[in-house]
Amino acid sequence: MILGMRLLTFNALFKGDVRERLRALGERLERSDYDVVCLQEVMYRRNVRLLETVAPSYRYRACSGSVVLRGGLVVLSRLPITGSEFRRFPLTAPARPEYLMRKGAQIVTIDRVFTVVNTHLSANRDDDWSPGNRYSAAQRTEFAVLAERIAGIGTPVVVVGDLNVPRESAGLAGLLAATGLRDVLAGDTRPTYRPTPGWPSPPAFDHVLVRPAAVQCRADLVFQDEVRLPGGGTSYLSDHYGVEAELTYPDCNHTAFSRKL
Repeated sequence: MILGMRLLTFNALFKGDVRERLRALGERLERSDYDVVCLQEVMYRRNVRLLETVAPSYRYRACSGSVVLRGGLVVLSRLPITGSEFRRFPLTAPARPEYLMRKGAQIVTIDRVFTVVNTHLSANRDDDWSPGNRYSAAQRTEFAVLAERIAGIGTPVVVVGDLNVPRESAGLAGLLAATGLRDVLAGDTRPTYRPTPGWPSPPAFDHVLVRPAAVQCRADLVFQDEVRLPGGGTSYLSDHYGVEAELTYPDCNHTAFSRKL
């Protein structure tokens, strides 16, 4: 049997016309064929309730926090979520406003088959990803937390989210080496942060990493164009693009997995 899952990762941008953009996003998710959606920067429980209303087919959800969400992270799923935990990153120098987001990783088991790690690392406000940079040191600590937790996962695992590092960064290379993950979009030079006049050539911050080698995955960028908002106007859904991925995994031992390709 071939097990399969279609997945989206998307940084939803917590600033600006958030509710209108989330409503437009939810409408698109409800029409989509994604099994699992991993969101960053959702920030508030009331935003999760909005998504529940607009995209009711995602019956299963993982997030933490009664008012402010831990890490701003949400996982929506049409497949049963059979386990969930949040691992917070330690607070390290330099001091930054992101402390309020309580960044970390949401680790979710999907139908006892795939483990999905949805995460959002600290931003590098210097735009300098060299190993000696002050923010690179903070990110190394966060990568170490991820590597330690991922090492103990026995199921096929996919790590997604806004890692806030380019594909060629030493931090990402260290995570791949420590965990056996592979970058599905390795060699893809397209940015996942929307270019602006002030930053015309940003890197790819949003990643899809998988393990083991038997997991086959195709990925591409989505949500690159402006959309019409429910209230009338148009807008981009975020300052990031989304990344969609289709994963397949040959395994004859899981008979209950609800999607067979």
